[in-house]
Amino acid sequence: QVQLVESGGGLVQAGGSLRLSCAVSGRTVSRNTIAWFRQCSGKDREFVASIIGSAGITSYADSVKGRFTISRDNAKNTVYLQMLSLRPEDTAIYYCAASGAFWTKAPAAFGSWGQGTQVTVSS
Repeated sequence: QVQLVESGGGLVQAGGSLRLSCAVSGRTVSRNTIAWFRQCSGKDREFVASIIGSAGITSYADSVKGRFTISRDNAKNTVYLQMLSLRPEDTAIYYCAASGAFWTKAPAAFGSWGQGTQVTVSS
């Protein structure tokens, strides 16, 4: 059974940083696509970043490029999202998700999801 558990969310001032973690069990992170999505109240879930397959190729939404970094620790089977220079518009619930498909950013392609962690950025 696949399980993803996010942690690391919280309240931070604009310009601050947070690191989110996604501990994965039941699936090997280096053989799948693991992605971070976020969802604001009343809005659709949007792609943030992903790390793909054994090569660990990364992909980012334009809105977070240069500020967020996705990485993983294969030994811990955990994926991270380092977030710098946070802005109020980054406020959302952040979810990690797993997919066996590569090169996808569509939420529908991800069959396993965590419970989410709240990130709130105050101005």
